[in-house]
Parts: sequence; C-alpha cells; structure tokens
Amino acid sequence: MLLVGNGTLITRNADAPFYADGAVAIDGRTIAAVGALDDLRAAYPQAEFIDAKGGVIMPAFINMHEHIYSAMARGMSVKGYNPHGFLDILDGMWWTLDRNLDHESTWLSAMVTYIDCIKNGVTTIFDHHASFGKIRGSLFRIEDAAKQAGIRSCLCYEISDRDGQDKCDAAIQENVDFINHARADDSDMIAGMMGMHASFTLSDRTLETCASVLPPDTGYHIHVAEGIEDLYDCLEQHGKRIIDRLMDFDMLGRQTMCAHCIYINDHEMEVLKHTDTMVVHNPESNMGNACGCPPTMELYHKGILTGLGTDGYTHDMTESYKVANILHKHHLHNAQAAWSEVPDMLFHNNAVMANRYFKQELGVLRAGAAADVIVLDYNPITPMDETNCNGHILFGMTGRSVTTTIAAGKVLMRDRVLTGLDEEKILSDSRQCAQKLWNRINSGR
Repeated sequence: MLLVGNGTLITRNADAPFYADGAVAIDGRTIAAVGALDDLRAAYPQAEFIDAKGGVIMPAFINMHEHIYSAMARGMSVKGYNPHGFLDILDGMWWTLDRNLDHESTWLSAMVTYIDCIKNGVTTIFDHHASFGKIRGSLFRIEDAAKQAGIRSCLCYEISDRDGQDKCDAAIQENVDFINHARADDSDMIAGMMGMHASFTLSDRTLETCASVLPPDTGYHIHVAEGIEDLYDCLEQHGKRIIDRLMDFDMLGRQTMCAHCIYINDHEMEVLKHTDTMVVHNPESNMGNACGCPPTMELYHKGILTGLGTDGYTHDMTESYKVANILHKHHLHNAQAAWSEVPDMLFHNNAVMANRYFKQELGVLRAGAAADVIVLDYNPITPMDETNCNGHILFGMTGRSVTTTIAAGKVLMRDRVLTGLDEEKILSDSRQCAQKLWNRINSGR
C-alpha cells in the first residue's frame, strides 16, 4: 500500500474538492481513501509514504488525441519541404514520415513519447497511429511499449486511401485485430478504436468496409474538418458536409471521437449533440498548422462532450490548457472566454470521454477510482483553495512541475527519476534510429 501526502490536495471530487494538508491512500490499482494527512497516517500506518514535500497532489492528466508516430519529426529537416498550405504540410512532412516508419522506429517513438508523458504527469492517452511503411503489427508494438511504460492507452491505426487499396485494407485489418485483442485484455490499461484519417482521404468503399467490420460497442477516431480543404473535398465529391457524410455511414455516436472540427456549422453541431459524439480540441496544432480556430466555446455551450488533446504537438497538457485559454479569448475578442470551459474540458470532460473506453473511474481522487496520481513541485505565492486552484495551475505550473507520477497504483516516476525504464538507453537508441530514418527519407530510399 502507498500513502501520498504532505501536500495540497486537489481531488476533482465535488463532495470534497480540496485539502490544505491532504493525502491519498492507494491499495493496488485503486484509491482506498482520500483525506487529511493525519487521519490517513493513523488509518494506514504500514503504508509506504511518498512525500509530496509541500507540493500539490492531484489526479494525473489525460490526453484525448495523441500522435506517437510524430516523435521522430522533432528537429527533422525534409529535403525540398516548403509547404504553402495544410495539404503540403501533411504530404511533405507527416505522410513522408509515416511512409518510412518500421516497427523499430514505431516502438521507439512510443517509448520516448511515453517517457515524456510520465514526465508531464500524463497517465492515459488516446493515440492515432500511422506507419504506412509497416502497418501490420504496428499497434501491437505500441502496446508493448505502453505496457513497459505503464501508460493506459487507447490505440487505433489511421485508415486512409492515400497509399492505395492494399495498404488501406491492411490498416482496416490492423484496427480490427487490435480491437479484438484489446477486448481480451482484462488489465483495463489497453483499448482499441477504429482509426480513420479524414474524409478527403477516405472513399465510400472504405467507409462501407469499415462500417461492415467494426466490432460491436466500438467507435471511430477520425480527424474532421481540420483544414478547409477537407470540407471543400466533401462538398465537391459527395455533395454534403463531413458530419453528414459520417452520419450517413452510421459512424457517429457515443463511442466515436472527432478531432478538431474547425470547419463545421450549426447543423453539424446539432448532429454531434444528437448522436452524443465526442469532440477533441487541439489548440497548439491548429495554430501551428495555420488551420484556424474551431468553434470550441460554441460546441461546449451546446452540450457537446468536448475534451482537450495535443495532436502530438506536445505531451504537456498544461500547455494545451494555457494555449486554449488565450486562443479563444483572442479569437472571440472576449477576455472572459475560456476561463471555465477549458479547465472543465481538461479536468472533467477528458475523464468522462476516457471512461467510455476504460472501466475504472479516471480523473478524480476518491475511494474506488483509478490510482492515477501526480505530485507537482508548486509552492503558491498567493492563497490557493478550491475556488482558484485552476488559476494556479494555469499561471503557475507546467508539465515539468510534476515530480512524481503514479498510474494504476504503480510509481512510474519518483522525484523526477523514472523507476521502470532505462531512460538514457531508450533516448540513445531513439537518436540513432531517428538519424537512420532521416537519412532514409532524404536519400529517397
């Protein structure tokens, strides 16, 4: 048994949201009790004590839209790459990268991403993978890394017609195989979805095939209207908007997650709400790719379940929090925008969304919930309580404030030292693999 204490405790439990000197008792994978430190010390005198050293104790972060495969693009220069729009970015950078990934580079991309997740206090991710250089078995390689790292992961493979029918069919089969495999895993640490790229790279034949082979009680993870080109293509090729096209193939619903949703209209929002489809906002990526600002505040206020992700741009959820906060203020010319909506997306909605795929309650510190706990090195310069703790996180903390990360009761990092991974070897191997990958890309082989 573990006892994490001697710090300010933010629980995200409305019944007992805040303890000035709190503690969390962990029994196996589950939180046994939450309360005042003295009370829990008396109740669990034999527990191993993890000292928060006056910092902040809170639930670990959840990232609802990741791209593990993007890891080795950090610092990469592609010969001749000079994009003049979003499609050039996709083809010149990301599709070039994923066409050259093999199992080794996929596995190492996963390992270094998971290391960054641990260091930033993220213990649950929903990843959208692409490695058209090696499709079959790729999700299983990521699963291997996830289990070694101890990060709860919902995985899918990016189905697309962009590289031909054979690879498209292989991608569909990889999703089906992994979904069925994950369902047989009783750890509650692995799940699968049917991953799809975007409407403009998916034919009707492919959508029909996906719908016909989708295992029951499973949804789709798809990019929707991330660029205006996706919308134009759907209107020109199919005579309808993207959400309507997905609706026609019965692909919406409470198990489906639509990333981005920048260029959608009021009608499409009503369809998303009616079908209880999830939406994920990725502010930094949208800004970095000059794609535009999605109507996230409108989505939120219409009651559409909207969460927060990073799109692989970062693995620090506090970065996404900070950027989303200012993006919507700037876009709407409203300094009052996003104060409450974005933290609700991050701290509440992400957990609700994740629990559509994982059984044990996430995102909260209370008895019976998953033992996903982080400690942050933060000593407030102004008073902090349940009414203003989000402001302290927004302006006073970063992901690298995390000193200790616990996932499903397992200590993954303690006092900034990873406990179960050989970080130096993994990073060294990753650098060597990345150099070979870059050479392969720029040599055309």
